[in-house]
Amino acid sequence: MLKNLTRSVLAATLAGALLAPSARAADHETIVQFRPGVSTEAQARAVSAAGGRVTRDLHVINAVAAHLGDGAERRLSADPAVLRVSVAGRVRSTATTLVDTSRLASSYTDSVFASKLWNSNSLTGKGIGVAVIDTGIAGELPDFRVSATNSASRVVASVVTNPDATTATDTYGHGTHVAGILAGNGNNRSSSDPLRGKYVGVAPDASLISIKAGDDDGNASVVDVIYGIQFAIDHAADYNIRVINLSLESATAQSYKTDPLDAAVESAWLKGIVVVAAAGNRGATAGAVNYAPGNDPFVITVGGADDRASKGTADDTSTNWGSIGTTQDGFAKPEVIAPGAHIISTLAPNSAFTQLCPACVRDGAYFQAGGTSMSTPVVSGVVAQLLQKYPNWTPNQVKGALMKSSRPLTGGRTDLREIVADKALTATATANAGLTPNTVVNAATGEIDYTKASWSKASWTGAADLLKASWTKASWTCICTSSNTTSVDPTKASWSKASWSTSWDK
Repeated sequence: MLKNLTRSVLAATLAGALLAPSARAADHETIVQFRPGVSTEAQARAVSAAGGRVTRDLHVINAVAAHLGDGAERRLSADPAVLRVSVAGRVRSTATTLVDTSRLASSYTDSVFASKLWNSNSLTGKGIGVAVIDTGIAGELPDFRVSATNSASRVVASVVTNPDATTATDTYGHGTHVAGILAGNGNNRSSSDPLRGKYVGVAPDASLISIKAGDDDGNASVVDVIYGIQFAIDHAADYNIRVINLSLESATAQSYKTDPLDAAVESAWLKGIVVVAAAGNRGATAGAVNYAPGNDPFVITVGGADDRASKGTADDTSTNWGSIGTTQDGFAKPEVIAPGAHIISTLAPNSAFTQLCPACVRDGAYFQAGGTSMSTPVVSGVVAQLLQKYPNWTPNQVKGALMKSSRPLTGGRTDLREIVADKALTATATANAGLTPNTVVNAATGEIDYTKASWSKASWTGAADLLKASWTKASWTCICTSSNTTSVDPTKASWSKASWSTSWDK
């Protein structure tokens, strides 16, 4: 997690360096970006040792602005703690627009008022890491670029936890579709591309951590997902992972007190990561919300809304397929709903989605689908916006704000409430008071007692045959060899071929 730094952190170094506006404009500044984990004090020492002088704190990108003397840039570039050294070039005003919405074709960002925050509040999820535990992300797509002029991908890490996967990219399609809803940005396409700016996700500047729990055909086990959650916990500080998106569910109903997947999401939650989970697509049938992780009382469980493809909200309604009910432990779910019907988002090239539903392909590069799998990243994106504004908020505060500010719908189930991003910014509430966690989870620390659990902590390896994804900064593969894993039911996650259905698109 990026440190919540105050402006006084580098006070000693900055003393005497805060120039008057006219002097600063004439002074040549260079941006020195450091690797994760390098403290602000160490950054200042490195610049000083190289013969430079820190002028400004740029902690949002783990960097400082500095005035560098002769040879200082070369010395800093050779410092192993430094990621890159670049000139702070001039910029031209484009008014206050961060995200061009003039060509926006999708409606769900307007329906939850997330788009209202892009330019009026500069809240685009920038600096917030969201772990998408799914079937991978096609991170080379232009929608995931840093910007229109920076082709580096915002998929900053690609992780594989399924031992049957042969590649780190998304060969199935589900994960890429989810990621685009959450953080795609069609404005990063070429200026000559007719699709430029047509589709934009809720948090278009957020960083994505792709955790591929599915194999190349979209099949996954509960164990694969648990190991993905463990990775997000272990590497939260490396990538400022503040949110986990779980557009999936277990196929076996079990009390949250004993379910291993529920234990894993609670561990993440209690360690400061907001977990957003799909409610499922069983409607109001008996036991519809009895499946992990959506049945867990700690997490934010998301049901389905239909915005009827209109940017207004008066016609928004609930869906008849979004799961709703009371869990086997007596908790009402979902807490909130979000648009999930007929959602158009990024399509992984040559993925199974193109064969599963050729008629769902839009403009050759996007795909239309529906379900609470699509509703969930809408909420995850809004969570990223909230955490960009309030980096010190706990998961309980985020959940409380979303629930308090949500609004009842005029159509469908009036007891379901849709999220309202701009209202959540000013809502003060704390959720989850008095909850008792899973029997193997320590309520104070979030640590899992593996002597009581039926699985063991994932074992990470630095083997030479890592599954590489060329667009990412880092890539890992998990060796899951624990003899204990056989006691966990390796049932398929709900994105598998057998359960995925275009009929969710109502």
